[in-house]
Amino acid sequence: MRNSIEVKELVKKFGKFVAVDGISFEVKQGEIFGFLGPNGAGKTTTIRMLCGLMDPTSGEGTVGGFSVVRQGEEIKKNIGYMSQKFSLYEDLTVGENIDFYQGIYQTPRESRPTKKEAIIKRSELFGQENVLTADLANSVKQHLALGCALVHDPKIVFLDEPTAGVDPISRKKFWGVIKGLSQQAVTTLVTTHYMDEAERCDRIALINGGRIIACDSPENLKRNAMKGVLLEIECDAVMRGLDLLRELPIILDITLYGLYLHAVVKEGAQSREIAEHLRRHGLQVSKIEPIVPSLEDVFVFLVEEEERQKVRGKKP
Repeated sequence: MRNSIEVKELVKKFGKFVAVDGISFEVKQGEIFGFLGPNGAGKTTTIRMLCGLMDPTSGEGTVGGFSVVRQGEEIKKNIGYMSQKFSLYEDLTVGENIDFYQGIYQTPRESRPTKKEAIIKRSELFGQENVLTADLANSVKQHLALGCALVHDPKIVFLDEPTAGVDPISRKKFWGVIKGLSQQAVTTLVTTHYMDEAERCDRIALINGGRIIACDSPENLKRNAMKGVLLEIECDAVMRGLDLLRELPIILDITLYGLYLHAVVKEGAQSREIAEHLRRHGLQVSKIEPIVPSLEDVFVFLVEEEERQKVRGKKP
């Protein structure tokens, strides 16, 4: 299967600030590829370069065979793009927005009524064609925006945090559309900071500080990315337990996870040593057991491991 997107050592600088720091990856045709990372990690800047909306400082890449360095206008014609913020015109009606985007993308006139009806159906907007877009609920707006981004049947789609602020039921419907696109061999690159959405991707790139720190399927990342064993610990005075366990040499990393502690420990480490350490300091321990890491566990561990390596590199 050929690649729809190829990126090699892509860099974007704003003055001295490096927003995207030499990233490389590829996305196969029909794949749902996720960019997972916190705000400011470089996700949106990367998408804007790949969509031909921003010139890279250095590096190279292709989208649908077109160069991101030299053929930005061709890329724009051949992709669907939905920006992080609502991208339609709120002073136009639902129908006027659809008509406008069909004109922009030069959809064949004979197919426009059928496509318009399909978008209205998918967005559940029957009878609301003359409603101002500004008056729609946010989740409905996002479905309408997605429909307009797909009006010209692109084979590559970029979605930048498309479900931010959308309710869980609408998010599920939205991802149903994305899965349907994949089954039609449409390639989707989607940015998100929702862990459950990242789980729905075929592969994800974890990005932090403008760099990709891991890239694989969600299952492979959970199985292979973390060093050591992940333990879930339930105890009273959980914040004090967090501070106490940071002292133990067998613990590679520890974070607060709701009412529990998640500790990455060295292979062969004994849970008994952890329990004894906590009890010695007056804490009651209810549970210590190994668990399969979540994507959040993996991401936190890799980010903190990268920070630890930077600190070690600075030491004389």
